[in-house]
Amino acid sequence: MPPAGAASSPRLVWDVSELGESLLTALFPHLAGLRVHRVEDIVHTVVISASCRAGGASCPRCGQESARVHGGYSRVIADGAAGGRPVLIVLQVRRFRCGNPGCTAVTFAEQAAGLSERYRRRSVPLLGMLAGFGLELAGRAAARLAGTLGIAVHPATVLRLIAAAGEPEVAAAPEVLGVDDFALAKGQVYGTVLVDMRTGDVIDLLPDREAASFEAWLTAHPGATVICRDRAGNYAEGARAGAPDAIQVADRWHLWHNLAEYAGKTVAAHRGCLKDQPGGDAPGPADTLEQEPPGQAEGVQVPPDGFLDACGRERRLVARTRERYAEIRGRLDAGESLSGISRATGLDRKTVQRFARAGSAEELLGKATSRESKLDDFTPYLRQRWNDGVTDAAALHAELREQGWAGSEQTVRRYVRPFRQALAAPDPAPAVPKPRQITRWLLTRPDHLQEDEQAQLQAIRARCPHIDALAGHVTAFAEMMTARTGSRDLESWLAAVEADDQAGLRSLAAGIRNDQQAVTNGLTLHWNSGMVEGTVNKIKMIKRQMYGRAGFDLLRKRVILHPA
Repeated sequence: MPPAGAASSPRLVWDVSELGESLLTALFPHLAGLRVHRVEDIVHTVVISASCRAGGASCPRCGQESARVHGGYSRVIADGAAGGRPVLIVLQVRRFRCGNPGCTAVTFAEQAAGLSERYRRRSVPLLGMLAGFGLELAGRAAARLAGTLGIAVHPATVLRLIAAAGEPEVAAAPEVLGVDDFALAKGQVYGTVLVDMRTGDVIDLLPDREAASFEAWLTAHPGATVICRDRAGNYAEGARAGAPDAIQVADRWHLWHNLAEYAGKTVAAHRGCLKDQPGGDAPGPADTLEQEPPGQAEGVQVPPDGFLDACGRERRLVARTRERYAEIRGRLDAGESLSGISRATGLDRKTVQRFARAGSAEELLGKATSRESKLDDFTPYLRQRWNDGVTDAAALHAELREQGWAGSEQTVRRYVRPFRQALAAPDPAPAVPKPRQITRWLLTRPDHLQEDEQAQLQAIRARCPHIDALAGHVTAFAEMMTARTGSRDLESWLAAVEADDQAGLRSLAAGIRNDQQAVTNGLTLHWNSGMVEGTVNKIKMIKRQMYGRAGFDLLRKRVILHPA
């Protein structure tokens, strides 16, 4: 107990008894090998004076035990905070003489096991704690967290502790290895992450995503029997060269994502079919789509669709696309390269490549002519006002501007021009669903759709044979992927797609043919790259914590040592 009247003193000193020492050892386990002499409360700091119990120490160079004391000194070691106050351990250190004549060390200082290390001013537990903060939060956030606990540390010190932390040595690759790329600088520099698929631990990070780097790593770390990857060609090539006996498994999520992309392109290309509602159809599910304006069925005026303007003339976009397609196809047939055509026509090389890959001009025009218009949200209001008797385009345009419309008056004139040939504007009707919405319905389990969504999808399939065929292919692929019957059903699915006229799906099928064995494995085995994708997301989080300024070495250390 402190002496009487000590409560008003700025410095309190307790001589530690045997019982007190046992209590301190329970609270500070790393003091177990020390003899604690006293504890001082100096303003906002707790100071513990202690010395080593052992009678001798081992020379750090030759390892020989010595009990010959040469001298001693006091060493101050910062420890973890207690009650929000910093703790300092004043350690009485002895310097011993080394009794080995062949040792270069004449004298050496003893170290308290589990507490002190050479050249360290912080205790071993405190260093481990700060390194753990750094692995989770990086430098500045870790330093702020330590400050709230009563531990003063600079952010650069935290980063140095991370860099100095040891990492597990990898002599062999895990039996099931996952590989994927991640962005060091998005769109410019990419690296590779390697994951143990059984434990989720990150094995290594490579500074690029080249096949040669992956091959070299596999060669230096043999043992992988299954390699889970996406459909990137570099990893497929590296795996074949570095681990030729390993089974390559293409990730199912990437396959489904690729299918969704091509399905979206097909829906966008054929969305125009859904606007050509013929007059006189019996009411039914198809009535959820746009109805034909009165007067058009009688041939009063040519309806303006995606290829025609309001006057029935071919739109400039359509004519220009047809001309460019014919020119590019002609140059390709003449043997010109894509780069040469790009220079000759003044078009971007990617644009030329898109024209070259298209099977026809209509395929290119599908998405461009069926895209949404900024006026779509205002068309019900325009039709209502027209039926109310407001037929002046300028007046309608002024009203739209008050509601937030920023388009031109000419756009309004083109829209209401067909109404002048009819008795009245058609009643507002639900618009054709957007391509993204239709694609979502196609890719969703039927029992997960609402009744009205199922009805609209059935109406869409009835109106467009291409979308109906697409839905069949998507359903067949989903059933094969869910039941993992790729070894039995993939070949028949590819044959059905190749026999169809779906240009997008045929392109997907051609890509699968180039990697068919890995795709078959992905649609048959239970392994997939979901764990690797989660790791990539964690890498993004770690990068953001360091505000994108982390070098590869620091990032690699944080990712590898971060808990799975």
